Amino acid sequence: MPAALNDPMTVKLKTLRNRLLAEQRDLISIAAEINSLPSDKTIQKIANLEVAIGAVESMLDEAAGERPAN
Repeated sequence: MPAALNDPMTVKLKTLRNRLLAEQRDLISIAAEINSLPSDKTIQKIANLEVAIGAVESMLDEAAGERPAN
């Protein structure tokens, strides 16, 4: 059964997704301002955030009944 849109876990997951997206956007914006490639550490952090965002979104999809749990 799909979780309600205002289910406490769904709300927490959406909040986490928003924080992760904001952090990723900040890093990308900072990287865009410099005149050279960002450091490997910055690139890795952006990539790690992308993976984490995808995982949270998968959990949200499962909670909404759009994707079966593995």
